[in-house]
Amino acid sequence: MREFIAIELPESVREALRREQARFREVCPDARWTRPEGIHLTLKFLGDTSSQQETQVKDALSRMAPFEKFTVRVQGFGFFPDAKRPRVFWAGLDAPPALAQLAAQVESALAPLGFAPENRPFKPHLTLARFKVPRPQPKLEALLAVQNQPLLGTFEVSEFFLWESRLLPGGAEYHKVASFP
Repeated sequence: MREFIAIELPESVREALRREQARFREVCPDARWTRPEGIHLTLKFLGDTSSQQETQVKDALSRMAPFEKFTVRVQGFGFFPDAKRPRVFWAGLDAPPALAQLAAQVESALAPLGFAPENRPFKPHLTLARFKVPRPQPKLEALLAVQNQPLLGTFEVSEFFLWESRLLPGGAEYHKVASFP
């Protein structure tokens, strides 16, 4: 099973992202656009896991210290690694330090189970599209340059989930495995 840990988005944020993707898709049809129902805030990608590992992951996450609820704003857009050779087009997140702390807690809880910590700093984002070939996207950049950075919504984080990802011909399908309030 392919699994990851993520925060689910409310439908209002998904709908705002859906509208923005429709505008962007017109100027950038070659990108692989993420289905809006599949957009989530990833805390940790685990990859292929066995049933035994899944049980260990659930146990480790359930033993984590509780976290205080916090609010996240969805605003702005950008590229990873940069606009000159983008691989990912994303919506930005403005979050308090509590989000990065939660991601660090997840990393720490899972490291003893053999899930290597990320070697890059945590950069919260929502993936909107991926590019097969990392080359500049001048039409998309031009569209971003003429618009302000609209607020696409806010949401409160009070829980996160262990998800299973199934790769299908039409794209990935996600299922919640467990929740952690």
